[in-house]
Amino acid sequence: MALEEFEKDPISERDKGYLRMRSMMDYGMGVLWASMGIFFIFIRKFSEDLAAKYDDSMMKVFGAVCILYGIFRIYRGYKKNYLRER
Repeated sequence: MALEEFEKDPISERDKGYLRMRSMMDYGMGVLWASMGIFFIFIRKFSEDLAAKYDDSMMKVFGAVCILYGIFRIYRGYKKNYLRER
């Protein structure tokens, strides 16, 4: 039996629920991380007090990393490769 035949097995209802839950969690966390990144990049627009405490360039770098991680989480929720054997 080839590996491709195992991948075409039907997914149980329990696994479908697990996939749906993980996917929604990844979408939600991706949006939260991306939002946090936008907040850190434009921190001067939101709060002058916070912007004065931290270095502007470090906030922009951290914000960019947060946005990239948020995009990755959204992509992972879209691909749904959770049940793949290692």
